[in-house]
Amino acid sequence: MKQIKGVNDFVVKFANVNGTGSASANHLFAKAIFRMGIPVSPRNIFPSNIQGLPTWYEVRVSKNGYLGRRGGVDMMVCVNPQSMEKDIASVEPGGYFLYDNTKPLAPHLKRDDITFFGIPLTEMCMREFETPRLQQLLKNVVYVGAMAALLNLKFSILKDLLNDQFKGKEKLISSNVQALEMGYQYATENFNCPLPIRLEMGGNAAPHILESEHILMNGNTAAALGAIYGGATVAAWYPITPSTSVVDAFAKYAQRMRIDPGSGKKNFAIVQAEDELAAIGMVVGAGWNGARAFTATSGPGLSLMSEFLGLAYFAELPAVLINVQRSGPSTGMPTRSQQSDVLAAAYASHGDTKQVLLFPATPRECFDMTVQAFDLTEQLQTPVILMSDLDLGMNDWMSPPLEWDDDRCMDRGKVLDADGLDKAEKWGRYLDVDGDGICYRTLPGTHPDKGAFFTRGSSKNEMAVYSESGDDYVQNVDRLLRKFDTAKSYVPKPKTHPPIEVKKPKTELKLGALFFGTSASPSYEAVEMLAAEGYPIDTMRIRAFPFHASIDAFIHSHDLVFVIEQNRDGQMRRLIINECEIPPGKLMPVLNYSGTPITARNIAGKIRETLKTKSADVVPLHPETA
Repeated sequence: MKQIKGVNDFVVKFANVNGTGSASANHLFAKAIFRMGIPVSPRNIFPSNIQGLPTWYEVRVSKNGYLGRRGGVDMMVCVNPQSMEKDIASVEPGGYFLYDNTKPLAPHLKRDDITFFGIPLTEMCMREFETPRLQQLLKNVVYVGAMAALLNLKFSILKDLLNDQFKGKEKLISSNVQALEMGYQYATENFNCPLPIRLEMGGNAAPHILESEHILMNGNTAAALGAIYGGATVAAWYPITPSTSVVDAFAKYAQRMRIDPGSGKKNFAIVQAEDELAAIGMVVGAGWNGARAFTATSGPGLSLMSEFLGLAYFAELPAVLINVQRSGPSTGMPTRSQQSDVLAAAYASHGDTKQVLLFPATPRECFDMTVQAFDLTEQLQTPVILMSDLDLGMNDWMSPPLEWDDDRCMDRGKVLDADGLDKAEKWGRYLDVDGDGICYRTLPGTHPDKGAFFTRGSSKNEMAVYSESGDDYVQNVDRLLRKFDTAKSYVPKPKTHPPIEVKKPKTELKLGALFFGTSASPSYEAVEMLAAEGYPIDTMRIRAFPFHASIDAFIHSHDLVFVIEQNRDGQMRRLIINECEIPPGKLMPVLNYSGTPITARNIAGKIRETLKTKSADVVPLHPETA
């Protein structure tokens, strides 16, 4: 049998039972690889119940620094009988399967094209540890020890991590180290270690990995820090998976960084509202009053918040919403990832509304874009929605360290103080003085007798006076559209990458690919795979809505453009078609909506399939017509 080989380049997947303490052991494994200086990308795939259902933890090891899912499993570690049959079937031919053989493996489950490693994990733990709970927890640590021997994972790093994790709790350290040693010893005595797939410190890594320091961080924590550094003092929320940890992290950091040094009093407010509707209402109210405020939610919460988002859009009030997307509609799959709120967020609320969206692809961008969102929402006087997702928000990603310029100041946009009101010849809350659609606002209490106005969600004239005049209404909503056009120069621009040079292309078509958020990492890898096969593809990563003019230019300069996203209906593609007035046939959807993050193999396969059927139908652009 030909076995899979690879140094610092393979996929390991752990199959466990939810609620058995496996997540911390699996994270220990991933973090140890990271400490070895090897690029790693872990993903926790877990059910929405508290315990009992299957859960998986996938670890991508990639010397080239690919952070997206590749697709396929080279080695499976399975301690869950419920999922074992499917787990065995998922292993690549030539791969490896480690399992608890306290009970023998059923004959019908065996495959002759993969290598099996049986370790009596349950039996070993029952013999060495006293309580059933300790036996269950440490069984996970035993297989991590065995994996250290099989994959050449440095044992001393695992011990150091345990010492860090359980500092001051010597009994826990000793029992966990004992479990590690049990697994390591069993593997070295019974198997040929290390395997043809293995880890090596100091192995060749991609230049973009070597050129800077990296940290492991999840997007929710990064966004929370962005809110701190962006000046947020108010958070109102209602708990919902997968966004809850955003406000949890904000609360933790606010306790350290939002305390008045003189009085010791808190300079922040966190309110757990009765529901998402109340939460966004509090945020809008705080923004009206001059505070920087935000909420965090997911799809069901976004649906409930639409009414207040419409109010904030029409009354022109700042508010930041961190939307960590999950699988919908309705309850959907609460612990699975999708990019399925694009249209709901872009046109949130009834009537003619357009909301500003930001699409981070990394924890670093979650931090940077959250900081920027607080400036944008005040500059544009409209809600700004950060469109993260469960994959980015709850999983650890390799990321350059977060950076902050201490000289940076908050940009509050067009806010008149008392002196500005005294100097103004004429002031109206909705008077477009500069022609960019953005009006000058005031904060409550700015002036004893100037700058007051009535904030309303109903129609009004430029002076904020109630009006049912059609002319006043049209003037107002047209100005809002003008402001949205102005926003194109404020939001982050898309990022482009030229195609990889292909000496003998297999097509005359000029191909492009558009993607956003967590679809980016596997898309870049898929493009490299396709370039190796003779298909050069230009790429552009969308980072914000409204769309920058360069997106329209990118599409028109290509014969065929693939729009890669994680939802059923191709929502980003539809948004581009609607906003840029692009012929639908020019944009080909590449979709994934299974709830697990999209893979490079999936993307490359769908593009190959499309090219086989579409190439003959598309006339290549020529220089004189391009």
